[in-house]
Amino acid sequence: MSSPARLVAIQNRHPRLRAPAAQIRRAIAVLDAQFTLVPADRPHLARPARAPKRSTKAKPPSPQAKLPGVCPPGELSLVFLTDPALAQIHADFMDDPTATDVITFEGDAAVGLAGEICVSADTAATYARAHGSDFATELTLYVVHGWLHLAGYDDLRPERKRRMRAAEKRALALLRSAQAVPPFAWR
Repeated sequence: MSSPARLVAIQNRHPRLRAPAAQIRRAIAVLDAQFTLVPADRPHLARPARAPKRSTKAKPPSPQAKLPGVCPPGELSLVFLTDPALAQIHADFMDDPTATDVITFEGDAAVGLAGEICVSADTAATYARAHGSDFATELTLYVVHGWLHLAGYDDLRPERKRRMRAAEKRALALLRSAQAVPPFAWR
């Protein structure tokens, strides 16, 4: 029996962003259901990943077997912000007043919260314009990045950053193949 869909609370606090809630929820559902860690990821996670439950009769997985994704259960909050608003959060919580692309706050499993992902739509638009890339894909990458932080990835040390970038690529490929990249639009 499959687990119930995660509650995803979405706040769009950016005046120029169109953020289609149903498609964003679908993208998160695809990540929750289908993203997998590969065994090489485990040593590089910032916190230990939850191991899948196994029957005592089951034989151990092979080293090549994929492990299930591990974003914590519970409500996930996504907030789309302007650069100044995210810079203020950066200053308030991390003593750094500069703009950034994503800030992720871990939740509290005891009260059913997976965490909150705060994303700068301005940074995604600026990057997409400067690099000739797709805005919707860039903003989706920021959501994926935050989701991966909740799953235990971090990008503070070079080897962990490489593993996170590889996981981002796998997650985006998964979303593309499921046709689940939300059609974010800039007005």
